[in-house]
Amino acid sequence: MTDRTYNVLFLCTGNSARSIMAEALVTTMSQGRFQGYSAGSKPGGKVNPFAIEKVKEAGYPVEKLRSKSWDEFSKPDAPHMDFIITVCDNAAGEVCPFWPGHPATAHWSFEDPAAVEGTDEEKRAAFNRIFKQILARMNTFVSLPMHMLDKRAIQREIKKIGDTPVA
Repeated sequence: MTDRTYNVLFLCTGNSARSIMAEALVTTMSQGRFQGYSAGSKPGGKVNPFAIEKVKEAGYPVEKLRSKSWDEFSKPDAPHMDFIITVCDNAAGEVCPFWPGHPATAHWSFEDPAAVEGTDEEKRAAFNRIFKQILARMNTFVSLPMHMLDKRAIQREIKKIGDTPVA
């Protein structure tokens, strides 16, 4: 087994909810195997407070959270990404920056809990539901035997995770 840490960038349009929760989950669940990052194509500049609640529950340091552009991760001094995963349908359809090193890519579609209107309880319920969906896919992802898979097999497996129906 390798002691290597894999970098994973989760992309969304606004970088306020789904990508933020995915960043926190992959980092906390993987026990050092993965380092999560998140960014958006058109970041809103603010992390959704309901996403912050969920991240706190996961044990991820919320002071690390900020809504940022994916351009930060295409710069020469940015961390090298091993995986790029889009978590919203808008970001999946956009032209992404060039990612050095040809990381494995996949699209894991999740509804946008930040788009839910209603009471705080209704919004919180939406965030809980999407968080559980991200958690389910993340369980599969962090369990992949990276050290035993070649690049094509890894690419196939992460795409398969995105094709798995979410409850």
